[in-house]
This record gives sequence, structure tokens and C-alpha cells, in this order.
Amino acid sequence: MNAKLFDEITIGDLRLNNRMVLAPMTRARSGESRVANELMAEYYFQRADAGLIISEATSISKQGLGWVNSPGIYTDEQVDGWNLVTRAVHKRGGKIFLQLWHCGRASHTSFHPEEGLPVSASAIKIDNGDQCHGPDGKVDYEVPRALEINEIKAIVQDYKEAARKAKEAGFDGVEIHAANGYLINQFIESKTNQREDDYGGSIEKRSRFLFEILEAVKDVWAAERIGVRISPNGAFNDMGSKDYREQYLFVATELAKHDLAYLHIMDGLGFGFHELGEAMTLAEFKTVYPGTIIGNTGYTKELAEERLQAGHADLIAFGRPYIANPDLVNRFKNNLELNPDADVSDWYSPIGAKGYTDFPVAQIA
Repeated sequence: MNAKLFDEITIGDLRLNNRMVLAPMTRARSGESRVANELMAEYYFQRADAGLIISEATSISKQGLGWVNSPGIYTDEQVDGWNLVTRAVHKRGGKIFLQLWHCGRASHTSFHPEEGLPVSASAIKIDNGDQCHGPDGKVDYEVPRALEINEIKAIVQDYKEAARKAKEAGFDGVEIHAANGYLINQFIESKTNQREDDYGGSIEKRSRFLFEILEAVKDVWAAERIGVRISPNGAFNDMGSKDYREQYLFVATELAKHDLAYLHIMDGLGFGFHELGEAMTLAEFKTVYPGTIIGNTGYTKELAEERLQAGHADLIAFGRPYIANPDLVNRFKNNLELNPDADVSDWYSPIGAKGYTDFPVAQIA
């Protein structure tokens, strides 16, 4: 293959200027309104020379909320806010997909008191020794309420409506977030899905929720404008199932039939490794998913080039390096020193530009 990080690539009908992806990272700058704003538009504008931007995780409904000050895509006001962002990105010639998110059990009643308890595939709480960061501080995770069939169908429609609003907001496509222990992931994995109906009990049935969502989103977007994100090795949010390898190879094999924009795989171990067997690799996924693959988690420039050269990935997503280096493409391209890492206390700060849009860009002599 011999692809390089700065080579152009076409995904579906979109031509990307390079193979660097701004990874979706929650930065908690949308406030209690959960409406994207001018500050967020500046943040994405600064990083719009990435081949592709995937937005921070964005809730499809009030019920889907589970993170303080994260944005939504379920009101007209939120659509208007995201239009600020997409216009800014397009002004620099960038491409941006919206990541569609429902937290499921990784939430708390305090985020959505009118909707009540968090929901999930089964009534199994997060039990990882941590607590939920709620609107009023840390609180213990609750036992979620197992969704009824009719509620599952309604959430599928929430994804469809969110996808429609994403198109209205000017995005170039959407990514279905099926990773990191959030609702779709909770249906996929046997650890969190102990249902005995059409949505559980087998690898195929546990995957049904994801594929119903995909079909609904395809009513709004062409398949080539839809991506899916998975985390086969992840322990984040108390995940990890003994049959992970069989489950995720099945999911990838079925996704390959849909001619998607890409499959976004958290192949690194930066979110914690469940240690239930050997980590799944991009090379393993390429055997069943011949389409475009994005690799993610812990990549350096050198490791990214290695994966591209080997043909195991087609694009590489960078997260933390992009926080402190809005001009990461330029720095990598010209072998320039990176800025010091951002202070962790600023990652999710609601105070504004500090640690968000105030990083210097490199000067080329």
C-alpha cells in the first residue's frame, strides 16, 4: 500500500487532504445549554487542516446525557450552534463528521430527572470503583433500567432524528458511537447485555441494536457518509467480555457489507485493556473489513506511519497531541517540536479559552 500520513485519500465521495484525523474528544465547553458556541467554532477552526475532524461526542437526546457541559443535537438551538462550527471548519476547507452519542448506564438521574434512571440493555450497574461526575459533583453509579422493546425502537428513531439535525447543521457526515461503554456498546457486549429477547442472548442479537440504528441513519445519510466507532479491547466504563474477539469480528464483518465511510477502531490500550486475552489489532480487522479503517489511541507520528505503510489502517486519529497542538499537521509534516502537554485540569474546564484555544502555533524559519 505504502500510504503516508500526508497523502490524500477519498472516503466515499469525500476527498481528504491527508490521513490525519482529529479524534473525538469531549471538552465540556458548551455550558448548561449544551449548545455549541463561537469558542467551540474557534477550536475546530484551528484544527481544520486535519484530513477529517470527528466532533466531540454529542448527545442525541436528553435521556442520552451523561457528561457535564457536553453538547447535544436534539433541539433547533443546538443545530444553530453547530452551524457555527461547521461553517468555521468549511471556511478552512476542512471536513467534519458529528459523533452521535447516548451514554446509557454511564450516566445518572441528575442529568435527566424528568426521564428518570439511566437506561441500558440490562439492569447492570457500572462497578469499577469509580463514580459518575454528575452536575453537582461525584455520585455513585445507579443500577440502570433495562429498556423495553418499544423504548429501544424509540431510541433508534432518536438516532435518526439526530442524524437529520446533523445534516441540517452542515456536517459532512456522522459517526455512530458504539464504543467506550456507552449505550450501543452496552448492547453489543455480553458483560452488559443479559437479555433473552431479540436484542440479546447471541452475538447476532446483541448486535441488532447497532444495525437497526445504522439502517435508520442510512435513511438520512448515504452509507458513504456514515462511520462507526468500536472499542474491542476497552475496559472503560467497566466493559470487557470473554467473547470479545468473536463478537467484534462479527460486527466488523457485517459492517463491511454496508460500504461505510469508515470503521473507527480503538485499537490502542489507552482507555484501559480488559485483559481477557490478546488485544485485537488493526491487521486482524483488515482480514474481515476491507474498507477504510481509522486507527486510534496512543499513536505517535512514527507508529501512525508504520500502520499506514503496512496497510493495516487508512487513516489515524490523534487525540491528546491535538489538544496542545492545533497545528499538529504542520508540526508533523515539518518535524517540529510539539508544545508541552496541556494541563489535565483544563481538559474539561468550563472557564473558556484557557487550555482550549490558547496554544501557540509553530513558526517555520
